[in-house]
Amino acid sequence: MSLQADFDQAAEDVRKLKTRPDDEELEKLYGLYKQSVIGDIDIECPRMLDLKGKTRWEAWNLQKELLKEDVMNAYISKAKELIEK
Repeated sequence: MSLQADFDQAAEDVRKLKTRPDDEELEKLYGLYKQSVIGDIDIECPRMLDLKGKTRWEAWNLQKELLKEDVMNAYISKAKELIEK
């Protein structure tokens, strides 16, 4: 399987998890996913009152400038970890 196919499968498997990952795990997955699909963050940081948006922005921003292949591999590893849990 190619890296893209593995990534797509991992993303699908995460959507089908029986138990919801904790907030920290979700933030990590979100940042890795967005960096893999879109690349470096391209939006401004949300206002302070938008806590959920700010948290997501920060999670994505942490992955800034990482190579797509590295981020995809990290996402796949995190997804496998959550699936085994």
